Amino acid sequence: MVIAMKVVKIREPGGVEVLEMGDAPDLEPPPGHARVQVAFVGVNRADLLQRMGMYPAPKGVPSNIPGLEFSGVVDALGEGTTEIAIGDRVFGLVGGGAYAEQVVVHERELAKVPDGVSDEAAAAVPEAFVTAYDALVVRGRLAPGERVLVHAVGSGVGTAGAQIGRALGCFVVGTSRTEDKLEKAKKLGMDAGVVAKGSPSELAAAIEKACPEGIDVVLELVGGSYVEADVAACASLGRIVVVGLTGGVSCDLNLGALLRKRLEIIGTVLRSRPLEEKIAAASLLRRTIAPWLAQGKIRPVVDRVFPLHEAGRAHALVATNETFGKVLLSVR
Repeated sequence: MVIAMKVVKIREPGGVEVLEMGDAPDLEPPPGHARVQVAFVGVNRADLLQRMGMYPAPKGVPSNIPGLEFSGVVDALGEGTTEIAIGDRVFGLVGGGAYAEQVVVHERELAKVPDGVSDEAAAAVPEAFVTAYDALVVRGRLAPGERVLVHAVGSGVGTAGAQIGRALGCFVVGTSRTEDKLEKAKKLGMDAGVVAKGSPSELAAAIEKACPEGIDVVLELVGGSYVEADVAACASLGRIVVVGLTGGVSCDLNLGALLRKRLEIIGTVLRSRPLEEKIAAASLLRRTIAPWLAQGKIRPVVDRVFPLHEAGRAHALVATNETFGKVLLSVR
């Protein structure tokens, strides 16, 4: 029996140097929960913010061990667990603590990895695809054949959003700061790409040129002044779903256009939701995303994989904004 598991800990708020390897007691699953021996972990911007002391972990989640998504194998079950079995390959989301050899998760927050999908690929799925599907379809009510705008299309959530739009038969417009990422995104099903530069009005004009009919749903992963461009580029009854704020937390809005077009601006976040809502979000993995994976309708995009002890290098790479798709940590 292993006495302790290896984890990556945040020594104190700061730069990548505060990430340290350490030990933690083995986890024991309570009733209704499963323990997973982690294979791979996704690296997300929330992890970087948590490391810097800017995004505290939710109550009941390890405050000094980051990590929101994982893949692995179930090796222990709590009493009364019925939907997951020992030996199942699974993937899922947690509120934190996944930079570790083990995680304990409620069984209804887990999904089985489809046959033919590797553990590495599976770890790149939960945060990106659940976030994108929840924002576009659940919150934004994206319908087949509509026109969707995905900002930061080269990010993990962006690549997922473009593929979800394609899977629904939508016209997908994506933005990025580089032509290279737009060319890669076209291979995922993006119909038109826009280099994000200039003022909000210039960005809106470029989007309108790519989609003259107007945008129905925006997957807003940048925030800031991009929201100004969204309002201008949206068609009547458009929905702008704000997920990320890397571009800033404030902007100047044309409220006249907001009213005239009858637009909706919707904010959403997954991490701090109560268990019932997390279970509902996780069910997206089982009902829709896992079947799409198995059918080849979508595929996770992995930029690079680092060993767990090089979490600092992984954080530094994500911070450059030069990646396309997900960065992972290998725990094996």
